[in-house]
Amino acid sequence: MAAPAQPKKIVAPTVSQINAEFVTQLACKYWAPHIKKKSPFDIKVIEDIYEKEIVKSRFAIRKIMLLEFSQYLENYLWMNYSPEVSSKAYLMSICCMVNEKFRENVPAWETFKKKPDHFPFFFKCILKAALAETDGEFSLHEQTVLLLFLDHCFNSLEVDLIRSQVQQLISLPMWMGLQPARLELELKKTPKLRKFWNLIKKNDEKMDPEAREQYVAKALFHVGLLCWFISLIFSLPIDQPVTMDKVHYCERFIELMIDLEALLPTRRWFNTILDDSHLLVHCYLSNLVHREEDGHLFSQLLDMLKFYTGFEINDQTGNALTENEMTTIHYDRITSLQRAAFAHFPELYDFALSNVAEVDTRESLVKFFGPLSSNTLHQVASYLCLLPTLPKNEDTTFDKEFLLELLVSRHERRISQIQQLNQMPLYPTEKIIWDENIVPTEYYSGEGCLALPKLNLQFLTLHDYLLRNFNLFRLESTYEIRQDIEDSVSRMKPWQSEYGGVVFGGWARMAQPIVAFTVVEVAKPNIGENWPTRVRADVTINLNVRDHIKDEWEGLRKHDVCFLITVRPTKPYGTKFDRRRPFIEQIGLVYVRGCEIQGMLDDKGRVIEDGPEPRPNLRGESRTFRVFLDPNQYQQDMTNTIQNGAEDVYETFNIIMRRKPKENNFKAVLETIRNLMNTDCVVPDWLHDIILGYGDPSSAHYSKMPNQIATLDFNDTFLSIEHLKTSFPGHNVKVTVDDPALQIPPFRITFPVRSGKGKKRKDADGEDEDTEEAKTLIVEPHVIPNRGPYPYNQPKRNTIQFTHTQIEAIRAGMQPGLTMVVGPPGTGKTDVAVQIISNIYHNFPEQRTLIVTHSNQALNQLFEKIMALDIDERHLLRLGHGEEELETEKDFSRYGRVNYVLARRIELLEEVKRLQKSLGVPGDASYTCETAGYFFLYQVMSRWEEYISKVKNKGNTLPDVTEVSTFFPFHEYFANAPQPIFKGRSYEEDMEIAEGCFRHIKKIFTQLEEFRASELLRSGLDRSKYLLVKEAKIIAMTCTHAALKRHDLVKLGFKYDNILMEEAAQILEIETFIPLLLQNPQDGFSRLKRWIMIGDHHQLPPVIKNMAFQKYSNMEQSLFTRFVRVGVPTVDLDAQGRARASLCNLYNWRYKNLGNLPHVQLLPEFSTANAGLLYDFQLINVEDFQGVGESEPNPYFYQNLGEAEYVVALFMYMCLLGYPADKISILTTYNGQKHLIRDIINRRCGSNPLIGRPNKVTTVDRFQGQQNDYILLSLVRTRAVGHLRDVRRLVVAMSRARLGLYIFARVSLFQNCFELTPAFSQLTARPLHLHIIPTEPFPTSRKNGERPSHEVQIIKNMPQMANFVYNMYMHLIQTTHHYHQTLLQLPPAMVEEGEEFQSQETELETEEEANPAQTDLSSLTDATSSQESSASRIETTCNETESTPSETGASSNSEATPAASNTTATVTGPVAVSAEACAPQDVTPAPEETK
Repeated sequence: MAAPAQPKKIVAPTVSQINAEFVTQLACKYWAPHIKKKSPFDIKVIEDIYEKEIVKSRFAIRKIMLLEFSQYLENYLWMNYSPEVSSKAYLMSICCMVNEKFRENVPAWETFKKKPDHFPFFFKCILKAALAETDGEFSLHEQTVLLLFLDHCFNSLEVDLIRSQVQQLISLPMWMGLQPARLELELKKTPKLRKFWNLIKKNDEKMDPEAREQYVAKALFHVGLLCWFISLIFSLPIDQPVTMDKVHYCERFIELMIDLEALLPTRRWFNTILDDSHLLVHCYLSNLVHREEDGHLFSQLLDMLKFYTGFEINDQTGNALTENEMTTIHYDRITSLQRAAFAHFPELYDFALSNVAEVDTRESLVKFFGPLSSNTLHQVASYLCLLPTLPKNEDTTFDKEFLLELLVSRHERRISQIQQLNQMPLYPTEKIIWDENIVPTEYYSGEGCLALPKLNLQFLTLHDYLLRNFNLFRLESTYEIRQDIEDSVSRMKPWQSEYGGVVFGGWARMAQPIVAFTVVEVAKPNIGENWPTRVRADVTINLNVRDHIKDEWEGLRKHDVCFLITVRPTKPYGTKFDRRRPFIEQIGLVYVRGCEIQGMLDDKGRVIEDGPEPRPNLRGESRTFRVFLDPNQYQQDMTNTIQNGAEDVYETFNIIMRRKPKENNFKAVLETIRNLMNTDCVVPDWLHDIILGYGDPSSAHYSKMPNQIATLDFNDTFLSIEHLKTSFPGHNVKVTVDDPALQIPPFRITFPVRSGKGKKRKDADGEDEDTEEAKTLIVEPHVIPNRGPYPYNQPKRNTIQFTHTQIEAIRAGMQPGLTMVVGPPGTGKTDVAVQIISNIYHNFPEQRTLIVTHSNQALNQLFEKIMALDIDERHLLRLGHGEEELETEKDFSRYGRVNYVLARRIELLEEVKRLQKSLGVPGDASYTCETAGYFFLYQVMSRWEEYISKVKNKGNTLPDVTEVSTFFPFHEYFANAPQPIFKGRSYEEDMEIAEGCFRHIKKIFTQLEEFRASELLRSGLDRSKYLLVKEAKIIAMTCTHAALKRHDLVKLGFKYDNILMEEAAQILEIETFIPLLLQNPQDGFSRLKRWIMIGDHHQLPPVIKNMAFQKYSNMEQSLFTRFVRVGVPTVDLDAQGRARASLCNLYNWRYKNLGNLPHVQLLPEFSTANAGLLYDFQLINVEDFQGVGESEPNPYFYQNLGEAEYVVALFMYMCLLGYPADKISILTTYNGQKHLIRDIINRRCGSNPLIGRPNKVTTVDRFQGQQNDYILLSLVRTRAVGHLRDVRRLVVAMSRARLGLYIFARVSLFQNCFELTPAFSQLTARPLHLHIIPTEPFPTSRKNGERPSHEVQIIKNMPQMANFVYNMYMHLIQTTHHYHQTLLQLPPAMVEEGEEFQSQETELETEEEANPAQTDLSSLTDATSSQESSASRIETTCNETESTPSETGASSNSEATPAASNTTATVTGPVAVSAEACAPQDVTPAPEETK
């Protein structure tokens, strides 16, 4: 198998290179934002830049990147665009900038929205240019740029400005381009269309000639484009050299066609045009398909286009077609061909009289139609309206090959999409794993197109939705599998032995050589299938490894996935492996096949089952595993062996590889998606269109739902009547009781129910007429019935004073429909979620709610808050493996709940025993739940009814208050409650107490009745299933668990009515969708009533490791984000209580009206200044240290030594002032820097009791969802902005701090970035050198913003800060009583022995300025760290699985013992400065960004 060439990484230019560029000089003169006096607009500048910088460099990404980054589009091109100055260079420059923005994944249309006037003219020019002749004004490369721009337009239909222009190209008038006979046929199929067509013709006739010409030009744009492309594809030779410009144009053109076919609004009329042009037939017969290297990607794209042109959907209605309907369409086509053959072509009588199944294969169609002449074939096609009628006595101009292919491809039987999917192997093979067009490397630049599906705004059908997600999820998993295979197999060092066999020179923790492999079972196929039902094999390996690794192999569980690999190395023993060269040819990898573990075999050859019993101890080191092979793959391989004489793959395997369990659940998720596609996928009607991206996006909002609920009990949501009134601004609140003393919570509120249908809407917001009635709320205070006399009977209450937007979110969540809550940082998303859950639980006790989150941590936070509310813990259940992290003694897992039920049953039966004794009833009523039930019915109820008859109202007179207590039958039982039980003040009060006591007793027996099942079900598994299906009312799990366990849950008959999703913007699209379908439909309908999604699409999206899937396929887009883009109404929480108002300003520009809660201004911690620091936030400029800025020891493993040392120095300074170390967290944007900072902390202060360690040192991505008082942030990069250009990452970085944020960065780089301007303009408004107040103690009484009474010192650079901290530390040590004791813990001295100690900071600063290098760096001493400690440190840090695609972490198998990378440390007091970052050679970081 040919190894693909390694793609090059695009190297971003450095700041110095940027400044030296001609473009930068022009920018500084004409459009740079920081330049005050700019030169006037000059069109020649645009012409020069286009010709000299863009065209001359052949559209080099580096040049375009520079231009786009300099804000060329925003501040010069579009700002000055008008029809008068429009030119080719102008158009092309704008297109290049927009395309670059899409490549960088930054918002592209904002500039056009601000100044939309000239966009229609600009778009018209683009359309004209796209159809221009290539030998004329526009080259083919330029037209490829235009095609890409148009593709971006078609994929941005949510932007009103773009949609208004694009709609004119994709509406019904485009059918003017159909041949007349085909047009007539299509109009006849759908009579309604004829009416519209006649209307179009009438309007057409009324137009003036110029307007009509423009109208027709737009309508026929696609027809013209298709004709142009077909002529181009025929010009490509089969064996002569072809310019890559032509190939790239063809690829981009097919990509555009796929995108038009994959969206219903663009596909509706275009699919017929595409079919009428016979593009697919022309392309499949073209020479490009047969050119092996140049045409490989083109062929793959063509297959995708073929799939979408024949997609199972009705183009006009948008309804999915069933298999029966598709079969009917196929039969209609064949029979119409047979009728035409019978009527007009005697030579086709045999064909016309055959049954359909006999003639609808490719072979039989070629047999019947192959002998016919070209003219006859043309006539057959024209009878079917596929080609224009052939004039008499004229020969056809079409090739016979084309005519035959046209008829055959149109009428051959197609395998259904679901059949194709079911026959697809789930495990990737070597053909897919190393195909760069399908699974690109981490070096994907974004330049070319790929044969990948895209996740955009809309999908054709649910099948299409699931299929795209299925393919992308499979390929993303394949990318990770490739990394694991390359890592493990290269560690094993397979070499060719002297005798031609394989010898392994190394070893790997995750892979072992196979000793023996045997297929032991191939089961018969099911009826109607041609693949075996199962294939099992035995794999024997020799575990001559360390005990803990042996345990890992023996611990492989059922359903764990492994990979069987065949290598045939060609390199002799001892050849070094080079990671930069293609993997396959070095290793000699031939085959990869997946398998699933069934179990390990014991001495007798039986599978050892998983269970509570201890596993048998096996002798020796040889172990055999029974594995399931993929039946589909096995069938394909065997067919290939038998039919083509290929070798038997299953006799060649020599390596088995396992993977980490957390990363190895892809097969279960893929099976879940495939099962969904095979079942009748029932989504609630009110959600169906929204999920596909069509219809009214607000149709599922509660205000438009037909089953809106008028009266809701808000339970403990409101703290007082005043709180309630402020929560509904603009509403009249009518309380049903006038006495203020009775106007206390809880409240029931009756809302005016407005129907969403049938009324005229008054304004664009969809508000009905503002009548007084529509704004009136009826509030009814009610008293919660007494629950019993014990203190624990009192309900737990909410203590949070929710804001009016939070109340709106809670109200929406309680109503049926889709509720989307956007929760900016610190706005109480979790509190809102918990209150919604609590209110649903109390309002609808019979309903069950499913909670889904992205992470176990979020689920645990949610659960801990739920437990603090008035929810009975027997109704809570937590599924998955995260429950052990709950900070509570209670176990909410399935078995934990079973144990709780059993223990609670015993407690309650003891209570029954006590009650029985107090009533003096003989027998053993507390033996079982059943006997307790009879006891309640015959003994307790009878006494209660007798009591009620004695004390109830008799006539008009109230009974004596003493009677309530006198006749009460349960005095003895309640003797252990606080006495006296009855107050004797009033009859009503005492009667309520008596009823409360009875409720307490009744609840005991109600619970016991619920627990009866645990007596009947004997096994823990059965009991846990019963709890899940019947008992639990609030069930929580992660989205991954839902995807893995869907099959089991559906099989159990799991049911739920409501779903609440936290962190919804961080969950993959498909993992958000699967939880909607964890239950079987009832009578063909979903019982789902509410779907509440809470998230923040302005923070980081789901983690996708492969850049191509993340950017090209848009796989990082969550369903939450897509709904926001589509226009689904959201409730935006608008008051934060986490951070100081000044810190909030750094990110609140990204949100709608985000303000602060009152306590942010009032509480002392927010109003007090940060001790020892002049500012509460500051951007500190860090220049190169020892001539080095950022370094990249491994791909994307970015480090910046100067920033790392500076950050640690500030941390130590703060700790020496008295800041608690656990209140400070250090964040960075790259994993490489994280490891470097941790290393420096370990060397400087980690074990020093005066300083300690920060709360966390991690990446911004990892810290999402967490917070701390003080954040020190290192931005690392000095060459290019990198992935911080994603504003979502900036928002996360800026919003983690509560009281202080200190950012270390190269200011000259970041201040010019357009996307970061709102934050960096505030940061750069303050001094860029660190301002400290060393004599101010912590905590300080100084108010934030006040001028300090102590002296302020300015720190100019990192070495100065390092020296200052050392001197401060020494001074602190000298002034303590324990100086001699602590002397032993002194860190290495900053200054050499005998050098004078400088106590005056001002003196220090003066000398610094005079000669900074001599002050600090002359005294640096070298100390080489031992290889052993370095190796162990690298091993521990690099094995942390903290890498995300953007964090760029290092992940490696921990069996490696990497050589220490000559880590040299130059010791500078407490802040020793590492001269070179230590990054091990065998680290394989995940990619960051393609710069």
